[in-house]
Amino acid sequence: MKVIPELKRNGFKGEFHNIQPFDLFCELLKNNQAETLIKTEQQSLLNYFVYHSFKNIASYWNSIRIATRNRYIVEDAGIWCDYIDLLRYFGKDTNSPKYICPADLKDEHDRLVRKKTERMERERIERQKHKALENEQRFQALKGKFFGIAFTDGTIQVRVLESVLEFLEEGTAMHHCVYSNEYYLKPNSLILSATIDGKRIETIEVSLKTLKVLQSRDVCNKNTEYHDRIIELVSKNKCLIRKRMAA
Repeated sequence: MKVIPELKRNGFKGEFHNIQPFDLFCELLKNNQAETLIKTEQQSLLNYFVYHSFKNIASYWNSIRIATRNRYIVEDAGIWCDYIDLLRYFGKDTNSPKYICPADLKDEHDRLVRKKTERMERERIERQKHKALENEQRFQALKGKFFGIAFTDGTIQVRVLESVLEFLEEGTAMHHCVYSNEYYLKPNSLILSATIDGKRIETIEVSLKTLKVLQSRDVCNKNTEYHDRIIELVSKNKCLIRKRMAA
């Protein structure tokens, strides 16, 4: 194989590092950053930016230089760049070797992914709580007359949900759409929660037109072993709902 002197000058030593020769040669001849990466043996980063556009390398370049200066070789450029983005998200110093040269890249990356997911979930819940408070007055006007309805068969306790925040908590705990689909604003539905010793068992929707149970769902919309018993219990006590409607 014969190559022009400029390629040898710019760091090519016969290895293509899983890059198409034409692509590698073009970058080495026109891009000083590609030349730096191949000369400092940052092959994973070279491969990554050849195929993810060197236009995106600017935001990582200072971190790359510091990592190289500290003789830190990036073995998985995709995970490392994602890790740098996570460091920025959490306000960490992306010019500090302490952060950008982790001993176990995957472990640190996965830890920050979990941390970000937890933060985003908290922020989502806070937004939902804010929305719940905005809808509370409408909910109170629609369903306030039913508040306080509760009954039991000695084992199962059933009660009406009495605030939009309770709908949020029920939907979050049971992993169903009783909150996200705004059941609290449906004029012809009444939502109750069935529990045993304080543990949620099923969420029940009763029609305010027919007083029949439209659905009763456990976690992820499944049915529990108590399903038929819950429906029977609600049916036996629908007179309590009827009285509130009449009042």
